[in-house]
Amino acid sequence: MTFHLGPRSLKNLEGVHPDLVKVVKRAIEITPVDFTVMDGIRTETEQALNFAKGASQTKNSRHLTGHAVDIGAFVKGKVIISWEFAPKIADAMKASARELKIPLEWGGDWRTFKDGVHFQLPWKQYPA
Repeated sequence: MTFHLGPRSLKNLEGVHPDLVKVVKRAIEITPVDFTVMDGIRTETEQALNFAKGASQTKNSRHLTGHAVDIGAFVKGKVIISWEFAPKIADAMKASARELKIPLEWGGDWRTFKDGVHFQLPWKQYPA
């Protein structure tokens, strides 16, 4: 089964770096789990709120510059944030990035504050 990005995902990709948009658009074509882009660009106020809630470890997020997206599984019409689905989505995102030769980091690979929904373009190759 091939999935497609819905209107919400496409809206949330507005302003995101074109290379990351390419990765997401290819990943939805090859993923075994449907997904939605929950978050792309964030304002400083939104990021500060996420930091205050403990949902983020930084006020200097890649979301502020359009270099990050948060992706959740879309199962039976509902967004599901679960480690059950995160690795499958990550595999599709990583495969897409390799195919397109675009470097990508997954928050699920971080040593601390594992963030299974977060994908970003690396600072080294994509400085803000």
